[in-house]
Amino acid sequence: MSPPALSERTLILAPRGRDADIARAILREAGLMAEICGDLAGLIAHMEAGAGVAVVADEGLRRADLTSLMRWLEDQAPWSDFPFILLTVRGGGIERNPAAQRASSLLGNVAFLERPFHPTTLVSAVQTALRGRRRQYEARERMEEIRRAEALLERRVQDRTAELESANRQLASQIVERERAESALRQAQRLEAIGQLTSGVAHDFNNLLTVVLGNVEQMQKRITDPALARRLEMMAEASRRGATLTAQMLAFSRRQKLELRPVDLNETVRGMQDLLASSIGGSVQIMPPDLAGDLWRAMIDPTQIELVILNLAINARDAMEVGGSLTIRTRNVTLDETQDDLPAGEFVMVSVTDTGSGMSEEVLAKAFEPFFTTKPVGQGSGLGLSQVFGLAKQAGGGVRIDSTVGEGTTIAVYLPRAENQTEMAGAPSARQAAQLGEQRRVLVVDDDDAVREVAAGYLDDLGYEVAEVGSGGAALEHLESGGEPAVVLMDFAMPGMNGRELAREIGKRRPGIPVVFVTGYADAEAFADTDPTTILHKPYTRSELAAALARCLEPAT
Repeated sequence: MSPPALSERTLILAPRGRDADIARAILREAGLMAEICGDLAGLIAHMEAGAGVAVVADEGLRRADLTSLMRWLEDQAPWSDFPFILLTVRGGGIERNPAAQRASSLLGNVAFLERPFHPTTLVSAVQTALRGRRRQYEARERMEEIRRAEALLERRVQDRTAELESANRQLASQIVERERAESALRQAQRLEAIGQLTSGVAHDFNNLLTVVLGNVEQMQKRITDPALARRLEMMAEASRRGATLTAQMLAFSRRQKLELRPVDLNETVRGMQDLLASSIGGSVQIMPPDLAGDLWRAMIDPTQIELVILNLAINARDAMEVGGSLTIRTRNVTLDETQDDLPAGEFVMVSVTDTGSGMSEEVLAKAFEPFFTTKPVGQGSGLGLSQVFGLAKQAGGGVRIDSTVGEGTTIAVYLPRAENQTEMAGAPSARQAAQLGEQRRVLVVDDDDAVREVAAGYLDDLGYEVAEVGSGGAALEHLESGGEPAVVLMDFAMPGMNGRELAREIGKRRPGIPVVFVTGYADAEAFADTDPTTILHKPYTRSELAAALARCLEPAT
């Protein structure tokens, strides 16, 4: 049997006679652990080490300094009320024993046992006190369990609070992201609406410009009056400017099909020096271009990239005071991962840097929006940067703006590297094309009588025989009735049967007849699988028409 724990032992303080030895012997015989303390200090030391009850003779406390004992009792844990058994003399009950009365008030949890005592009485009193002490130990364990549970609960509350805070942060982040996505969606919807409006206007507007420009060219052939010739040239220039504006709007909305081909941007920039100088004027200094020596070729429409560089240069000029400087740079750029709106890959970068006023955050946020401009009314359409953005995106690249207010702006256009690094051969000359027209018939299909008349006039000048019809159905009837055109010049957007459907029917009935599509506007996706050389954009000139026909007819010669 293992010895009982210190917390179960009985401490005995009886400094006179043999009471201490007798009490210890009785308790040990009853199987209880008992130890004798020589004085009050020893008793307190053993109590601090652990005990279940103390048996104290009243003479041990009568003249002793109880300060240390009282301090120990006051410092007990909340669960503890240490029990005492006070041995008194016979007839020395608490009502007749002032010392015992004093001890009762000081010790608190005290029982009195008169001497001489019966062994059974002592053992019973000690066992009763120990049972009470054990209940105190149980209370201590319950209190410890409660504290542990409280600590666990507090940790769980803290963990749960942390989880809720994390969830709230994630929710806030998701709300911000959703608001950003909704804002981007609204912006995209607004741009899509503008694109649809642009495309609807472009077709009719380009038809009007085709008629104006075509008739101006016809009149210029017969006019000898210099003043009248100058006015006609002004009309032609206004038509070309209108066509450029429409092209800018279509480029922004990404609805104009680009004729992508490998282009050396270094050569493009060098070839534009005179144009830039005349367009920008002498108010700012055009620095020598900073061109990469081993520049890759970029996949881009060569005509459109010239417009992009010119637009950026003009915007840079307008942002600077007199005396500012403008620099054009080219670089090869490799992106290992997606950055901003640019996918990973190899790009050719062309940038325009100015030393102007820079852009604020508010201006940067709207820089690519159509019709947004900081220029005074009448001095800008607001389509310059939107055209740049639309062109770069349509080509598979992107645009970045780096601007500091008061220091200047750099706008960099990233274009995909061309896999085929050989430039395409140039188109045949108008003179060569005109020679191909002799004794060849062209079927002109257009629902607009004025546009069809302009085309017929051009073709007659070029020496072609012309047959005109106003719809796709009429074109098929012409072929069924024995018409043998060398090439079909057809409008793409026609009511009923459009140009794509008509070309498909012609291919079924007369395989091998080449087709040239004429379009004032058509969605870029509509021409996704069409040879760019067979597309002629309205408004067009006689020489552009001649070159387009030559590209179709030249292989047959």
